[in-house]
Amino acid sequence: MRSPRTLAAVSAVLTGTMALYIALVAFGNITDFGTNQQFVRHVLAMDTTFKDEDLMWRAIESTALQDAAYVAIIVWETLAALVLLAATALWGMSLRESENGSGIRRARRAGTVGLLMLMLLFGAGFIAIGGEWFSMWQSKSWNGLDAATRVFLLSGIVLVLTHLPSAERAGRAEPRTED
Repeated sequence: MRSPRTLAAVSAVLTGTMALYIALVAFGNITDFGTNQQFVRHVLAMDTTFKDEDLMWRAIESTALQDAAYVAIIVWETLAALVLLAATALWGMSLRESENGSGIRRARRAGTVGLLMLMLLFGAGFIAIGGEWFSMWQSKSWNGLDAATRVFLLSGIVLVLTHLPSAERAGRAEPRTED
């Protein structure tokens, strides 16, 4: 038997998984500030790239600016975690609501905001700006493109799944089938 709430349950679990992930990332960056601080500093300084003189003008060597960028990343991660935790709670509450679907719409909106925050950070921030502008791809030591791509793709998959049409969204119940 298929439940009319299956998509909402899947969305709750996947959104919750992404919320847990980014909450742990933010927590790790707060409690072990120095590890990824060094990562951000090296990427922005471009000191482990090929040091092509046509690109090195992009480097940010000011530790104050590097640290400000790192703190901004942590704040963004923390906000994304809070939004995704709220979305997870909304998905959970939507599983107990009547058939009008307003809870699902609220959960979907909140989840969309949180997931887009992750996609902006990992896609625009780490892949585009870090990877291309600061040539992170050239570094053997400080290259986070694989991890950033993984989070970007997972966030995108969850975003697509949470926006699949559902019976709740269409205002009708899914047909039940016997196993």
